[in-house]
Amino acid sequence: MHPVLVNIPTPWGAIPIYSYGVMLGSSLLFAWYFIMYMGKKMEGYNRELMASCFTWTAVGAIVGARLLYIFTNLDSYDSVGSWFDLRSGGLVAYGGFLGGFVSALTFWRIKKIPLLPFADVAVPTLASGLMFTRVGCYLYGCDYGRPLGDAAPAWLSSAGTFPKWDAEAFPTFACDQTINGAPAYQHHLQEYPDLMVDRVSSLAVHPTQIYESAFGLVLFIFAVWLLTHRKFRGQVLVTVAGLYGLWRFLIEYLRDDPERGFAFGFSTSQLISLAIIPVCIIAYIHLRKQAEENGDIELPPWALEGAAEAVSAPAPKDDRPAKYRPKKIKKKK
Repeated sequence: MHPVLVNIPTPWGAIPIYSYGVMLGSSLLFAWYFIMYMGKKMEGYNRELMASCFTWTAVGAIVGARLLYIFTNLDSYDSVGSWFDLRSGGLVAYGGFLGGFVSALTFWRIKKIPLLPFADVAVPTLASGLMFTRVGCYLYGCDYGRPLGDAAPAWLSSAGTFPKWDAEAFPTFACDQTINGAPAYQHHLQEYPDLMVDRVSSLAVHPTQIYESAFGLVLFIFAVWLLTHRKFRGQVLVTVAGLYGLWRFLIEYLRDDPERGFAFGFSTSQLISLAIIPVCIIAYIHLRKQAEENGDIELPPWALEGAAEAVSAPAPKDDRPAKYRPKKIKKKK
């Protein structure tokens, strides 16, 4: 594991560059270029508009991810000031997705431009973000799975083993907090003390971070394909959100990190999934039905309202009936 990629020496002490931070930054950078390119190609959005919305969405995602973690681990914080200390980690992917969605919705409402066209373009980066950030989780050793059985193949057991860290190897941790090993190792010391005697690594567990990263890659490829073959606005958003909700509900049964929070026999993420999945199914049926009723299965008319304000270049030739095209705004003399 490599929780700290490198320490940058300075006169005031070493500055750690954390693996998770690098992967989070990589996911944002990838999302930026993807949205800039696909937003222009698919919807004709100008860069300034997309850049502003991206900033809103990224900030909202980080705030949402942090708030959900705090909400599920209130007992771990002894002061409000500790809420803002990100050095010890503490972000929840679901909170990031929800926070980003609310921020984007707020931005488009202020601009009086429909959300769905942009959401379809942006939602594939939900999957790419999962792909990148779960690699960061793996390098740190958090978000791990349940212990593997004795029959597990050697390669899987090796991939799911997280080490004890020496304080000398990671002095940046020791200066502010005591961390003597990966989160999986620390958890097993408390949960299985008899099995951890003289061990220098955790028990072999399901490397759920790798499972989720691989799923993120597959979901991203599917989302991009769907974006280029969609039948109506909002199809990509509700499909990808629903599939992620289903995946997250199932993968939680393999997760074993205690910081997730539980209620009614389900983890916090499973409860959110139980709410999101039916909403996505209902929204999909509604959006498709409305498009069919309007005689335009490709683009429902209401999704186009105000679209003229969002574009900076002439749209491709539109062969739809005139009544389904966005109305041109006449300037007053």
